[in-house]
Amino acid sequence: MARIQLENISKAFGKVQALDGISLDVKDKEFFVLFGPAGAGKTTILNCIAGIVMPEEGVVKFDDQIMNLTDSAHRNVAMVFENYALYPQMTVYDNMASALRSKLYKADESVIKERIQWAAKIMKMENLLERLPSQLSNGQKQRVAMGRALVRNPNVFLMDEPLAHLDAKLRNSMRTELKEMQANLGSTCIYVTHDFMEAMALGDRIAIIKEGKIVQIGNGDAIYYMPCNEFTAQLMGDPEINLIEAEITGTGNPYSVQFRIKDEQIVLELPEDNGVYAKIRELGLKKIHVGIRPQNVKYSFEPKEGYFKASVYSYESIGNKSVIVADCGDVFHNQLRMIAPNGLNVAIDSDVYIHLQLDHAIFFDPESRKYIVRYDEAAYIALAAAQEER
Repeated sequence: MARIQLENISKAFGKVQALDGISLDVKDKEFFVLFGPAGAGKTTILNCIAGIVMPEEGVVKFDDQIMNLTDSAHRNVAMVFENYALYPQMTVYDNMASALRSKLYKADESVIKERIQWAAKIMKMENLLERLPSQLSNGQKQRVAMGRALVRNPNVFLMDEPLAHLDAKLRNSMRTELKEMQANLGSTCIYVTHDFMEAMALGDRIAIIKEGKIVQIGNGDAIYYMPCNEFTAQLMGDPEINLIEAEITGTGNPYSVQFRIKDEQIVLELPEDNGVYAKIRELGLKKIHVGIRPQNVKYSFEPKEGYFKASVYSYESIGNKSVIVADCGDVFHNQLRMIAPNGLNVAIDSDVYIHLQLDHAIFFDPESRKYIVRYDEAAYIALAAAQEER
């Protein structure tokens, strides 16, 4: 397997700057995830590594060896494309065998058969081996494309949203299978996704990509609990984090924050924490953005002390949980999302009373939108470090 390094990679397509100074260092045998919205440049990064696209600037290295002038056939990479890229005239078996029958990586037919049967069993497609791609569903085609990569023993696996076309049940089981396969094969894997759950479940480390630039790199816990800015905080979470505009009131301990809920001023006291207060004092902020994850927003349908009044905008069941969206007037984005159990009888426009657990809040600078501080920051740093060691 291989250590993959990108140094200051830039690539433009016409007037569109797809990559802008990308630098990555993917460790040998690491499962590395590229995560970001559509159009961020994730697939272009994979294509530069594979040699399909040549960067205009920068260096691609495999194990410290510069690969810029090495064509894609000689880089020994296995790539799973989002659009399958199967040979239409070949059966599933022959598609999976194609790489092992090439001049560069030719293997005995007995070895090919053994590898294909192993991959077909993992991908649950033993009964599909004699079919043509035209006889397969999109999900089955995706499994064939993944199986074709798995039979190889390449320097690196490059996977461009390989689970996107699988049904929900198979997608969940394949997350587990992929991670286990990568560990057993001892392979380096670079995986592209825009699915938060996939990124968190699979990645040893995650790189957040936005508009051709790397925003943040770290393990899942580090990025989730200490996102470097509001963009990352919104990306890392389902449902999305609540971001609320607030004013700092008071000058000592305890600080308080003031929100405007409809026509009413709501003042909430920040739990005592010298680290948070010290950072606010150091920056001299008068306004602040407060990030609250939906699981840290408590609700009641009856008035309670310390709860403010809002109205139910929507109630959505999403499998094993539900999401209540509350209309809070002039709060940032006007709405708050919170987690609720299934089976509630919730009427739209009914009153709901909300409590924000500010001891779980993440604070951002309202101008730069960058991370400032959060409560128990040291504990989350320790948690992220422990995950890194594993």
